Amino acid sequence: MVDGGAAAVDSDAPSEADQPVDGQGGHAHGDGTDGADTQDGDGRADLPTKFQVKLKNFEGPFDLLLNLISQHRLDVTEVALHSVTDDFIAYTRELGPEMGLEQTTEFLVVAATLLDLKAARLLPSGEVDDPEDLALLEARDLLFARLLQYRAYKQVAALFGELEAAALQRYPRAVSLEKHFEELLPEVSLGVDAMGLAEVAAAALAPRPTPSVGLDHLHASTVSVPEQARRMARLLASTTRPFLTFGELVAECENGLEVVGRFLGLLELFREKAIAFEQPEALGELRVSWTGDKDVDDVDIDRAEDYG
Repeated sequence: MVDGGAAAVDSDAPSEADQPVDGQGGHAHGDGTDGADTQDGDGRADLPTKFQVKLKNFEGPFDLLLNLISQHRLDVTEVALHSVTDDFIAYTRELGPEMGLEQTTEFLVVAATLLDLKAARLLPSGEVDDPEDLALLEARDLLFARLLQYRAYKQVAALFGELEAAALQRYPRAVSLEKHFEELLPEVSLGVDAMGLAEVAAAALAPRPTPSVGLDHLHASTVSVPEQARRMARLLASTTRPFLTFGELVAECENGLEVVGRFLGLLELFREKAIAFEQPEALGELRVSWTGDKDVDDVDIDRAEDYG
């Protein structure tokens, strides 16, 4: 039987590891006593503060069990993990859902590692020919490394806790600058006199002009589509020829805008069924003729929008 007090190996094994070794029972409790919970003034049992393992071959804190296994001072195959798990479940139920969350997380990490380690140790020793068995044996060393890593993390976490507690005892010195240090500071130079500073302030505080959007980049509408349509209607209605070509209708235009305006005017006249189009050949000259169904003044072309 392993005595938890005699086998303490580092700072993670506190004085409560000096538990009496007996060969009775295979159970665990969480108060560090012989299993009897103490009573407070209200007659309620105090909740255990740390999980204690009590097996036939070991009695002490759960962390100490981890240390002994990692140092090969206790064979993991001799540890009844199912008993430890059952006792820990009962222990966490006493703690409640909030208090037992952190300890439950740590227990799951260690218990899963010990379970894998125990499975690897139960493999037969000697020459191993099966590659799968050899891989399991190699994984055993990795499991030991995980146990050592877990213990190192706990030690570092404890160290950080001590450093944090020590840092909370320190306070910054809140005093004004000493006189002989004030004399070393150069005088503040703004690079501007009082009048210049007043001018800068006046410019900064002056009301800003209301922003406006200029319209000078927009060109004015110079071509009226209805007006161009009326001109072509008069030309077509007054000509003695059966038709006029589009080139003849735009011959007097001075710029491209007027040409486009007259083309749109032709479309308006065609929509009113005042003219007809004819094109003898593909891509040939467009011939425009007046239908004679309406007088020029009766054609409603005022709906056409001005082209700008």
